[in-house]
Amino acid sequence: MPGYGDSPPVDMVVTAQGRRAFLDHVLRQLGMQRPVLVSPSMSGRFALPFLLAHGDQLAGFVPIAPVGTKDYTAEQYQRVQTPTLILYGDRDTRLAPQALQNLQHLPEHRVAVLAGAGHACYLDKPEDFHQALLGFLRQLK
Repeated sequence: MPGYGDSPPVDMVVTAQGRRAFLDHVLRQLGMQRPVLVSPSMSGRFALPFLLAHGDQLAGFVPIAPVGTKDYTAEQYQRVQTPTLILYGDRDTRLAPQALQNLQHLPEHRVAVLAGAGHACYLDKPEDFHQALLGFLRQLK
């Protein structure tokens, strides 16, 4: 992601509006139409502003203990009608509970908890992760 890790800093992603615009630009450049946005951890800073502004452009949203959930109100989340699978590992006792507390205000959500998995639940329990994800994808319109 721009501005993280060893990537060069990018002024555009300093604000939530800039991160939303960046993600919108990427999806448009890729020609994506109604994609499912999977958002683990740090990508929440990009995905959440996009979801709140353009959730109607997504077929689904899969937050995996994303950061930044506390930056938005219950009322903001309640306006989003995007089908959502809130997914996390039960051993992620720091970020996952906070994310769940905030994301549960999304009206079209369901929750999948991966037993024995930590913050990077998709690495800890890849088969369980893929089963949950594929089950969610199959029920989308």
